[in-house]
Amino acid sequence: MNARSAARAFGLGRAVYWLWHAPAGAVRKSLAEGGPLEQLRDRRAHGEMIRAAAQLPPQSGPAAADRPELHFLTGKKFWDQTAFCLHTFQAQSGGAGPAVFHDDGSADEATVDRLARLFPAARWRRAEIIEAEIDAFLPAAKFPVLRERRAHYPNLRKLTDVHAGARGWRLVLDSDMLFFRRPDFLLDWLAAPARPLHMLDVQDSYGYPRPLLESLAGAPLPARVNVGLCGLRSETLDWEKLEFWCRRLIEAEGTSYYLEQALTAMLLAGQDRAIAPAEDYLLLPDEDECRSPRAVLHHYVAHSKRGYFRQAWRVALRHRPAP
Repeated sequence: MNARSAARAFGLGRAVYWLWHAPAGAVRKSLAEGGPLEQLRDRRAHGEMIRAAAQLPPQSGPAAADRPELHFLTGKKFWDQTAFCLHTFQAQSGGAGPAVFHDDGSADEATVDRLARLFPAARWRRAEIIEAEIDAFLPAAKFPVLRERRAHYPNLRKLTDVHAGARGWRLVLDSDMLFFRRPDFLLDWLAAPARPLHMLDVQDSYGYPRPLLESLAGAPLPARVNVGLCGLRSETLDWEKLEFWCRRLIEAEGTSYYLEQALTAMLLAGQDRAIAPAEDYLLLPDEDECRSPRAVLHHYVAHSKRGYFRQAWRVALRHRPAP
């Protein structure tokens, strides 16, 4: 195929995507979410959450310097969820731990200012600083697959941007979580981290066949690893191995939304782990749980976003201990 034919085919492929696949996908998504009226209610509820996030009381008191830092990958689209997650963690923990916000590449000055006002003791790592450090520690010539995936698959930045070139234990939290009770398991780990930490998924969600993952990892894969909470010791990550794994997985099966979770499960293969109790650190809460939470923490993925936007953040505010 010559260059002109390739360009024509590429243009036709894009046209087919935008004229057929994208609209069809939007219709399927709308039906799965209850139709346009329910989607509108979800958007309105999320808008209320965004406005409420801007009115949260600022963090008071100095951060507890003896705790490992809490790390969030965040930006313009997720700042409100980050704010609610960190705010409810601090409220339920009875104090502020040191927090770091890693720019996902979208954080404008308004985003930075909002989170800086709410959490003045936290620090920001802006995109330009991260890019320079990644260029130095994971140069594209040596890590082409990791760098390509990082550019097009933001979830991988929870590994690369948080851990590359760093030392010590770091706990990464997804933004779409809320705390309703004192997280004793998590606080105990933060006080004396000695082994990797993760929460549990409802099933294995790795995006690749288990035999392939285990053959590359060289050990049995742990079950149901979910990286909504993920504590790792940065200097133990073998980036050349991660580059090799990424390349082999993509060559064998293509890309996957769950690549970061698969890589983390492979890193944890054969290791002793601190596993958050599933009944307290709950993935995918149903609507009843969103209205009347019994768990310590909710992680809102897939269809549980509805309960998150419509009820759970309001309930989390009511569950805050009295000052």
